[in-house]
Amino acid sequence: MSDDELQRDVNDAIFYDPKVDSVAIVATVEKAVATLRGTVGSLREKVEAENDVRHVAGVVEVRNELVVTPLDAGRRDDADLRGAVLQALVLDSGVPSTVDVRIVDSWATLSGTASWQHQRAEAETVVSRMESVRGVTNDIRLVAAEPLALDVRQSIVDALERNARVDAKGITVEMDGTTVVLGGTATSLAERLEAAAAAWASPGVTEVVNQIEIVN
Repeated sequence: MSDDELQRDVNDAIFYDPKVDSVAIVATVEKAVATLRGTVGSLREKVEAENDVRHVAGVVEVRNELVVTPLDAGRRDDADLRGAVLQALVLDSGVPSTVDVRIVDSWATLSGTASWQHQRAEAETVVSRMESVRGVTNDIRLVAAEPLALDVRQSIVDALERNARVDAKGITVEMDGTTVVLGGTATSLAERLEAAAAAWASPGVTEVVNQIEIVN
């Protein structure tokens, strides 16, 4: 597929998402790398637009340069916004109490510790949905609450083989302490991300290095 054809598909994916106002979004594609520029009214829209493009067949990378510009009615001072964010984090049972947040110029920086990657991801998701937040930096550290499985590498390989959205034959798995290193090839960006999610799901893993190459 040519870059022009891929760019058309990328723009269609954004345009037909009712959760995204695509009017001020410009998407370009060069060598299968999609770049998003322009402005959106919320961080959630920015995240949704990137997710739309990640699932377009043929895209190998997404560079999200969208700028979040909240409407005046939705703006809050940093202290008030931090209070609202902390409350949202506390009310979400998927976020551990060890997570904290700092707000500077409406930008949220998450800190503290978590035991699982899905807890880190949940905290970021919660904040991304907050009105007035312009961006999120996730500095939550993973501290393994459980030891690595006896054969964590094999458990990850088995998980990849069970996943209908991943072609496990082209993916390699190596271990370096509590770090998983993924290699080989995938046919799409979505498949590459699914493989990383499977690796993160293993007990005791504190880092995943995703070196999978996308081959269309």
